[in-house]
Amino acid sequence: MTANQSDYDLVVIGGGINGAGIAADAAGRGLKVLLCEMNDLASSTSSKSSKLIHGGLRYLEYYEFRLVREALAEREVLLKKAPHIIWPLRFQLPHRPHLRPAWMIRAGLFLYDHLAKRVSLSPSRSIRFAPEGPLASHLTHGFEYSDGWVDDARLVVLNAMLARNHGATIMTRTRCTSARRGNGHWQIELENQTTQQLCSVSCKALVNAAGPWVTQLFDSALHTPSPKKIRLVKGSHIIVPKIHEGPHAYILQNEDGRVVFVLPYEEQYSLIGTTDIEHFGEPDQACISDTEIDYLISVVNEHFQHQLHREDIVSTFSGVRPLLDDEADNPQAVSRDYTFEMDSSDTSAPLLSVFGGKITTYRKLSEAAVNRICEHFPAAGPCLTAQENLPGGDIASLSTLLNQLQTAFPWLPETLAKRYARTYGTLSLQMLEGIQGIDEMGQHFGAGLYTAEVEYLKTQEWAKSTDDILWRRTKLGLQMSDEGIQMLNAHLTNEELSAC
Repeated sequence: MTANQSDYDLVVIGGGINGAGIAADAAGRGLKVLLCEMNDLASSTSSKSSKLIHGGLRYLEYYEFRLVREALAEREVLLKKAPHIIWPLRFQLPHRPHLRPAWMIRAGLFLYDHLAKRVSLSPSRSIRFAPEGPLASHLTHGFEYSDGWVDDARLVVLNAMLARNHGATIMTRTRCTSARRGNGHWQIELENQTTQQLCSVSCKALVNAAGPWVTQLFDSALHTPSPKKIRLVKGSHIIVPKIHEGPHAYILQNEDGRVVFVLPYEEQYSLIGTTDIEHFGEPDQACISDTEIDYLISVVNEHFQHQLHREDIVSTFSGVRPLLDDEADNPQAVSRDYTFEMDSSDTSAPLLSVFGGKITTYRKLSEAAVNRICEHFPAAGPCLTAQENLPGGDIASLSTLLNQLQTAFPWLPETLAKRYARTYGTLSLQMLEGIQGIDEMGQHFGAGLYTAEVEYLKTQEWAKSTDDILWRRTKLGLQMSDEGIQMLNAHLTNEELSAC
């Protein structure tokens, strides 16, 4: 896009889950939308969550009943919208009577089952653990309940794709350097972070969905004080070779009142997290500390027969949650709820800023945000996102799609077909169109990654770097060798040079 080329109804700053969700909703209502993100989509908080679509069982202890009810209702909506990247997950909670009495847990699970209509998920129940199971011998009984798992980074990308399908413009690696009101519009300066090329656009309404940078954007681009404060709370995770069999997850109670999840992850691994620690400094500099590693290992070792050690860790990640500052003393008690700040001092050029939120309620947040924005666009259509599948999600079931892939592409190895089905859904058919055999997939970089997939990710999903491909669009970074990473980087570099 060249300078001064386009006038938009809405510009959204921030390519995390809230920004992408707002862009998809607004574009679906007929608004002309631009989304800009200074890095890659989901490059910060939205790719570093615990990967859960959940009501937040522990939020009941903080009396956040409205938030839990809304999140529980959204589970059902999201399971239908994206069944290729979101699916049900059963959680087992070992009972430790000195931490929470059984009656309290039963009451909490009763509320969890009934605060919102539950259609596709099984109810909670009491369970007993077999002596030969993975848990420590003193853990003999507990509880089981339902929530959901999500590929968080892909959820962001698919919302951006949905926005594009409705006509939105998506600009990654593009920073907003200035936004000023003038003549009833916002005049916005954008800088391409790769080429440093500048461009100017104008819009009728502006959304600040910059996540951990939401208050910084007021200082750096809007040149006005932020109306609210946020607290940056770091949540860290470790990934280890899987420590239990079966498709279920565990939720472990700790002596400090917190809980730690042990989730089945990418078939071969267990994902363990999370912590809640106040973070100071730049959000993209967050990393796990030795104290956090010791904490997570200690909690797991209290509950499992198999004992973890530092050398078992395959990978780690830390995300910074931008939570609305409610002046809670304890970081884990800070509300996960969200709020908007609407600045309509110039009624013809409103600014809506998003503070807080959680991934499970992104669609509801987006709907509420666009409802506010559409007060200034009376011709906008209704919200479509509750009924609309995300790209690739138009499937009856993963098994049905897998059969379709194996019938259409009988040469495709089963492991690859399974990964494509749960990563791309029906978009797999688009990616593989015209390919007659594995030898036509192009260079193999390792871990089942071929040129055909790389090119699809570049042309359709805004992927540019090895991290974009190996950690956000896929999770192949867990298995890729150093040689494979070098080969992929060389391939991307050569193609970039060829395009110059």
